[in-house]
Amino acid sequence: MVNWSFSDELVRLDVHFGVSYKADPHQVRPLACAAAGSQERVVQQPAPVCHITGLGDSSVDYILRFWIRDPQKGTTNIRGNVFLALWDALAEAGIEIPYPHRELIVSSPVPVAVTSGKNKSGPI
Repeated sequence: MVNWSFSDELVRLDVHFGVSYKADPHQVRPLACAAAGSQERVVQQPAPVCHITGLGDSSVDYILRFWIRDPQKGTTNIRGNVFLALWDALAEAGIEIPYPHRELIVSSPVPVAVTSGKNKSGPI
């Protein structure tokens, strides 16, 4: 048996996400809260909240917190619904969810052997 709520029927859930550094955090936070609040199982009081949690390698990182009253109906499914609502809201606003980019900088030339592309048995 899992006591989800101890003495209170409210259960807080968290969704972690990141957006591009090009996005205005003053726009992202209310969009995220509205996306969570648009889901039927998410309670309006206390209202969803969104905070910046870090400045990552590829994104500004956020946590979106919201509350439900019915964990017996599942928590993964409501998190998934909030993620989809968040995805749609960010896409509609033109806010990019980045993926990691890596840049390789070679500071000094590396010698490379050049061959004709053929050997005794034919083309390589």
